[in-house]
Amino acid sequence: MPLGFALALGLQACNSTSASNASSKLVLTGSSTVAPLTAEIAKRYEQENPSARVDVQSGGSSRGIADVRQKVADIGMVSRSLNDQETDLKAFPIAKDGIAIIVHKDNPIGQLTEEQVIGIYTDKINNWSQIGGQDAPITVVNKAEGRSTLELFLKHFKLESPNIKADVVIGDNEQGIKTVAGNPNSVGYVSVGTAASQVQTGGTIKLLPLNGVVASLETVEDGTFPLSRSLTLITSGSPTPAQQKFLDFAQSQQVHDIVQEQYFVPLS
Repeated sequence: MPLGFALALGLQACNSTSASNASSKLVLTGSSTVAPLTAEIAKRYEQENPSARVDVQSGGSSRGIADVRQKVADIGMVSRSLNDQETDLKAFPIAKDGIAIIVHKDNPIGQLTEEQVIGIYTDKINNWSQIGGQDAPITVVNKAEGRSTLELFLKHFKLESPNIKADVVIGDNEQGIKTVAGNPNSVGYVSVGTAASQVQTGGTIKLLPLNGVVASLETVEDGTFPLSRSLTLITSGSPTPAQQKFLDFAQSQQVHDIVQEQYFVPLS
C-alpha cells in the first residue's frame, strides 16, 4: 500500500473517531432551577450509555437560550414555557415546579396577600409592623435579570423590573434560600421544589401560601397553586439524533423517581 494512501486512511480514521467522540458529548446550559435535576438525569443517562458524556452548566435561563441560539450549547435549560418571541426554539418539558414566597421560619407572618407582596417589592411596605409583624425593616431579596423566576414573578404580580426596590439581588435558588435563612427580616421568592427540600432537611425558612393556596408539590401537581411553571429543555430547531435520544430519556418514566427526589412534579 502506498505510504500516502495509508496516511490518508489513518487521517480519515482519526477524523471519523473524533467526530464520533464529539457527537457523543452533549453540553447543556441554563436555568439554575433545572440544572441540578438535569445533572442527576445525565448521570443515569451516562450509566446506561457508557459512550455518552453530558456536561451540565447553570447560569440562568437567558444563558441557556442564548447558548443554544449561538450553538455554544446543544441543549438549553429554562424554568418556564417558551414565549411568542422564541418560535425558533423547540421545547421539551421534563417536570413542573412553582414559585414560592419565602420568609425566615421565625417570622410570625403566616401569609401575604398579593397586594402586600406588591407593596413590599415596590417599597410601599417596608416594615413588617405595617402588615401585622414585628417592628423591623423588611429586607427585600430579588432575582437577578435574566432569570426565569424573576420573569414569572413580575408577570404574575403585574410588575415592571424598574419598579422593584430590592435590598439584595441573588442569582440562583440556593443563594435566595441562604439569604432568607440568614436574615429573620428578609423575604424572597424561589422554586417551590428547592424550598420544600430545604424545609424537609431542617432549613430555617418557610413557604407562604399564595392567594390562600399552600405552596407545595401537591398543589403544583393538582394545578391549584397559582404560580406554577414548566421546567423545560430546549433546542435550536429540530434536535439531532444524539440530542433527541437524551431528550427522550429526560422525558421518560425512567427518571420520574429522580424528578421526585429533586422535589419536582413529574409529567404524566
